[in-house]
Amino acid sequence: MTIVGIVVVSLYLICLIYITVYCLFQFHLLMHYNRHKRKEKRTSISVPEIEGAWPFVTIQLPLFNEYFVIERLIDNITSLDYPKDRFEIHILDDSTDETLELSRKKAAEYKSKGFNIEVVTREKRQGYKAGALKDAMKFAKGEFIAIFDADFLPNSTFLKDTIPYFNDSKIGVVQTRWGHINQNYSLITELQAFQLNVHFTVEQQGRETADYLLQFNGTAGVWRRQAIDDAGGWEADTLTEDLDLSYRAQLKGWKITYLEEILSPAELPAEMIGLKSQQHRWMKGGAETAKKLLPTIWKSELDFKRKIHASIHLLGSSVFLFVFTMGVVSVPLLYIINPLNIDTRILSVFLVSLLCIMAVYYVANVNTAWDNQNKTKSILKFVILFPCFLALSMGLSLHNSLAVLQGFRGKKSSFVRTPKFDIKAITDTLNKSRYRASKVSFVTVFEGLLAVYFIMGIFLGIKLGDGSLFLFHALLAFGYGTIFFYSIKHLKYQP
Repeated sequence: MTIVGIVVVSLYLICLIYITVYCLFQFHLLMHYNRHKRKEKRTSISVPEIEGAWPFVTIQLPLFNEYFVIERLIDNITSLDYPKDRFEIHILDDSTDETLELSRKKAAEYKSKGFNIEVVTREKRQGYKAGALKDAMKFAKGEFIAIFDADFLPNSTFLKDTIPYFNDSKIGVVQTRWGHINQNYSLITELQAFQLNVHFTVEQQGRETADYLLQFNGTAGVWRRQAIDDAGGWEADTLTEDLDLSYRAQLKGWKITYLEEILSPAELPAEMIGLKSQQHRWMKGGAETAKKLLPTIWKSELDFKRKIHASIHLLGSSVFLFVFTMGVVSVPLLYIINPLNIDTRILSVFLVSLLCIMAVYYVANVNTAWDNQNKTKSILKFVILFPCFLALSMGLSLHNSLAVLQGFRGKKSSFVRTPKFDIKAITDTLNKSRYRASKVSFVTVFEGLLAVYFIMGIFLGIKLGDGSLFLFHALLAFGYGTIFFYSIKHLKYQP
């Protein structure tokens, strides 16, 4: 019993320490972000201007089976306020359904109106999105490459807002902040926006302010073509080709400029299966990119701080391994606390991690993303959403941990797209069977079992008279139960 107890306690403490370190690094980015905000208040933002003619831009729209959103995407891109003779639109359509026909019809419609627009297709979807972007480079005439995924609806001034920043010859990428078209649709979309607001404020702007390595987010940004070529071009050996190329370009000396003030609206996944596929791609791709680039980063001439923060950034998805492990061992820990005479008050020191992450999410949402809303309502909204976010993150930890392990193991899998359904308002419906999953995965079954497991943990704590892990187990039970419920609910609709 003593050996088993020591193992369980050790695992729990290791997980706590790792999560705390991760949260402290997030808080460090918050400090840099706040420094940026203080500077922003003191000095006005200097927006560069183009001298002479606007440069030629290639707009690439990589997509695959986007029947519900392809037409609105093309309509939106053709409405960009930029000289018609100074940009071309390439629809990189690898679709295997009627989406391709819609693309061709829309391209023909706008070509007749004088737009330089083409549909680029491939016989084989080799390399998925990265492969499409790589193959399309030979057709691109632009000095700059703007990229938009199918669910994005950039503002009409997007190109005029971003292109002038390339006056600085060292800038290789300009990335804008993601907005959320359907944030208010459901709890799922609210919590996604809640998390993404952190990445697109504290993380991205904090890294730029501190001169750390940041990333192009795969869409709603513009590349200097020379930077793509110099970094070795798009590669399909990871599922996060955007993160991979971002780091390779910065290691070559190119800089990424992040424009927090430029909002690029997009549709969030409105159903759980789509959210899971997106999370799997991001988590696995992050691990693959870490495995691929960390040796190069540590051999590079970057200073120590930049290497450390780059490592934490690339290894960010691995935090789910520790969240999952800590949850699983926390139930048997209840049997061990008293026999080993552990004073659980000692563990209160790790509450610093919770306070750090609360501060990060508060600033990113209440002070920034919701800054035009009533302050009292924003604080109340935060109080409700933050524990829900913690629970959802815990509930996704099994799914995301498996993705991370696959990434580190080098197990290859296809690029599973995140389907969009043209969901913009709460009145829109998800009752569309196309692109919806129809089978319950083994992961979903285990998520249901884990919900039961942590409910048992709650009752075990009550039975043993130990309430130290009650809240933790309640969040885990709610998180796994919610993920399980929506995973079943959002299976393919049967009329």
